[in-house]
Amino acid sequence: MIKKELRKIYQHKRRQLSTQELIRLDKLLLIQFQQQPLGDVQSVLSFWPIEEKWEVNTHMMVDYLSFLIPGLQLAFPVIDVKEQTFKTLLVDDDTEYRKNAYGIAEPVSDEEIAAEDIDLVFVPLLTFDKQGFRVGYGKGFYDRFLKTCREDVLKVGFSYFEPEEVIDDINEFDVPLNICITPNNIYEF
Repeated sequence: MIKKELRKIYQHKRRQLSTQELIRLDKLLLIQFQQQPLGDVQSVLSFWPIEEKWEVNTHMMVDYLSFLIPGLQLAFPVIDVKEQTFKTLLVDDDTEYRKNAYGIAEPVSDEEIAAEDIDLVFVPLLTFDKQGFRVGYGKGFYDRFLKTCREDVLKVGFSYFEPEEVIDDINEFDVPLNICITPNNIYEF
């Protein structure tokens, strides 16, 4: 199937999940994530989950990493719609957030971290395939950003659902994940 079709299917599948089911699945994702060796991670780019889109609660993974790694640098993206890119801003417990045009909470901060200084990126997705390619929301922000990161940056996705066999319309701009975690499995690519 192509991305456009998969996008519709998985947005619908997410909307069918109850609040209790989402909480249960997020806990299972965290347990799986805790089993994954991460290497020397000192900086993480996460994303603020959009409740209205039934996104994975990445805050749980960030809290776990913050406990595990004293001094962890945490960043969130701030989108530049005109340029179709984003910058990555460091945050702390005192950082304020404001929703952008897409309804995504973004940090109000001045401290940027360079893409090449990020060790781990949580990459949002709707679904993924067995080769590590993903279907996002179709704007290409993350694929463009990931091409600016170090070659060894760890790209991790989380999915409530198991992978598709293949996404038919992958192109040269798509950047595959290294790992995708589901409630029942960890896929490495």
